[in-house]
Amino acid sequence: MENGAAPTAKPVIVAIDGPSGTGKSSTSKAVAAQLGLSYLDTGAQYRAITWWMVHHGIDLTDPTAIAAVAGKPEIVSGTDPAAPTITVDGVDVSAPIRTQEVTSKVSAVSAVPEVRIRITELQRSLAAGAERGIVVEGRDIGTTVLPDADLKVFLTASPEARAARRSGELKGADLHATREALIKRDAADSSRKTSPLAKAGDAVEVDTTELTLAQVIECVVTLVEEKRAAK
Repeated sequence: MENGAAPTAKPVIVAIDGPSGTGKSSTSKAVAAQLGLSYLDTGAQYRAITWWMVHHGIDLTDPTAIAAVAGKPEIVSGTDPAAPTITVDGVDVSAPIRTQEVTSKVSAVSAVPEVRIRITELQRSLAAGAERGIVVEGRDIGTTVLPDADLKVFLTASPEARAARRSGELKGADLHATREALIKRDAADSSRKTSPLAKAGDAVEVDTTELTLAQVIECVVTLVEEKRAAK
């Protein structure tokens, strides 16, 4: 507890969007930790609801079936950047939501409007409750979830760089297959009707292709500090 002491810095809400493999999670976590902010991985929430549906045998080719149960799972996100957690109905799902089975189905589940409404409400309440501010990473944070965020960053990188990073994360993954899967998922997420993956008009774009992770983190920390100083 803070013993009623007022935090010295004003709370700042940071939205970090972009496709997978751009360094979004590593950057967001590090920036939040460095600046004493909360951290939220919104992709994990979509993975969690997808995992629940797979686990309960929901027909994921039927948007009506997905919509009907979108409100059922209880998803709780821990927002400590040093140890972010996620549970569904009290079960820790941080490992199972990263499986290929969930990864291959998350775009279909995320495209259902009822799912997005449910998860967006969750995200907004977490952001509103973050006393010192929060770094929220995802695909539609700056455009849809938190359009009034103090700072919006859109990370990009070439498909080749992203595939190399992803296959590094997915041990032994085939680089070509990883690249194809990324491009396919981008296309699905960018073309969906509800909250597509898109760059907000007032977002700062950072191309991470040629940058090290440390350079990307430094760049975003500087942007946040400038925003905070101007508040």
